[in-house]
Amino acid sequence: MTATLDSGAAPAARDRAELLRVDDLVVEYPGKGFRAKPFRALTDINISIGQGETLGLVGESGSGKTTLGRAVLGLAPVTAGRITFEGKDISHAGRKDRRTLSRDLQVVFQDPYTSLNPALEIGDILAEPLAVQGTSPTAAMTRVRELLDQVGLPSDAIHRLPREFSGGQRQRVAIARALALSPKLIVCDEPVSALDLSTQARVLDLFLQIQRDTGVSYLFVSHDLDVVRHISHRVAVMYHGEIVEQGPADVVTRDPEHPYTQRLLLASPVPDPDRQEQRRADRHRLLDLQRQQNEQAGVPA
Repeated sequence: MTATLDSGAAPAARDRAELLRVDDLVVEYPGKGFRAKPFRALTDINISIGQGETLGLVGESGSGKTTLGRAVLGLAPVTAGRITFEGKDISHAGRKDRRTLSRDLQVVFQDPYTSLNPALEIGDILAEPLAVQGTSPTAAMTRVRELLDQVGLPSDAIHRLPREFSGGQRQRVAIARALALSPKLIVCDEPVSALDLSTQARVLDLFLQIQRDTGVSYLFVSHDLDVVRHISHRVAVMYHGEIVEQGPADVVTRDPEHPYTQRLLLASPVPDPDRQEQRRADRHRLLDLQRQQNEQAGVPA
């Protein structure tokens, strides 16, 4: 059951034209072996994202949040339900339609060390999506320089390889690549989890600045509630393939209703040792309660 919090929504998150909508989405994968049952990764997912809005999708590893992002991108099978983008059903869009959609739907992956082709110079990496869409080489190079400036990288990066950059700089390249076609929605799959804390903060600020400048929307996937709270207008919390709570970011992260969201909040460290010890005790109490409820319902803990 989902706890939806409607009160206290930030003014910036209200009255936005709907860009993406997911209704009753189910994703199943075939089972392995003879007569194996299919594995259900997502059950009855309902979310929406407005223009210029960030929906933070938070949950622990295995909760299904990456699968949801992949389903939106057409990389995971839609077993039931519907995904609509600007009012058009894209649940089962074919290759040709997906190529057209790539102008408006882009992705930033988690690992900046593996998401960039190590054999290509940065200029070629950023020009590739432009070339696929038929942009001339001259216009593509002009756009590449604009992108580098937009993400705070020097123009001479065009002729350098990914290995010459730090993790944070590589992620800026990945963000620039996602921005190349001026998309309307970017799926951000744990885009700062591989970075140190100070670099995380700078990259998050970059995401916010890009949104202010371009009006792009984000589906921002993370296991870290503090990160999601910093960047999101609204938050949806996933647990065992279901959304158990969603609402305005300040409400969900300040006064969560679902025990799982409460556990996530209590897992965030605080500098006060006594308070941290109390939070740890509260989290274990909630975990024990959740295990009891799962046992009674016959679901895994």
